[in-house]
Amino acid sequence: MHLSNKLLAEFLGTAMLLATVVGSGIMAENLADGNMAIALLGNTIPTGAILFVIITMFGPISGAHFNPAVTIAFALRKDFNVKEVLPYIVVQIVAGIIGVWAANFMFDLEVLQFSQKIRSSQGQWFSEGVATFGLLIAIFFTLKSKAEAVPAVVGMYITAAYWFTASTSFANPAVTIARQFSNTFAGIAPSSVPAFIVAQVIGMAVALLVLKRFNKLDF
Repeated sequence: MHLSNKLLAEFLGTAMLLATVVGSGIMAENLADGNMAIALLGNTIPTGAILFVIITMFGPISGAHFNPAVTIAFALRKDFNVKEVLPYIVVQIVAGIIGVWAANFMFDLEVLQFSQKIRSSQGQWFSEGVATFGLLIAIFFTLKSKAEAVPAVVGMYITAAYWFTASTSFANPAVTIARQFSNTFAGIAPSSVPAFIVAQVIGMAVALLVLKRFNKLDF
């Protein structure tokens, strides 16, 4: 598959993901009448659903990474061309921001804005490490055991992780960067972004160590 086609698939998938995450967050908050549990549920279900859709659609074209941590993990495991890592990451970040802007526009909000939602605590940072670790082992173990189930597994994992992590499971540096551009339910303040990304990188590193251990056991 030509790189340009892969990048287009990554662009479309990541933009759709962020438009869904932010758009459903706005809709959920508007309809929940202050009930945060209902708002989170309204944000969770569309996110899990769109992950199943976009991974199924674009997986055969680009691998459906939509996440720099996934792209880097594949490259470090020598399952992905290192020369394509940087283009993938750039496209994922740009597409994520455009997806957020599209969500803002759809709900008649200012397209260019920054979130004021502080997400800064040890629990949330640890949660991002856990969320990213869990996402990566879910992907790689499922690829080994039943590759065709990856879209469903990722969608269900993120649906669950929205609820069992204090951070609501960003688990994706591109998603984290993009969500700072919407001052809505799904947003994150720019000052909170760096620590989230550091935690995600640590989670990725731990996942790779665990996967390496299982590889030695001929898993």
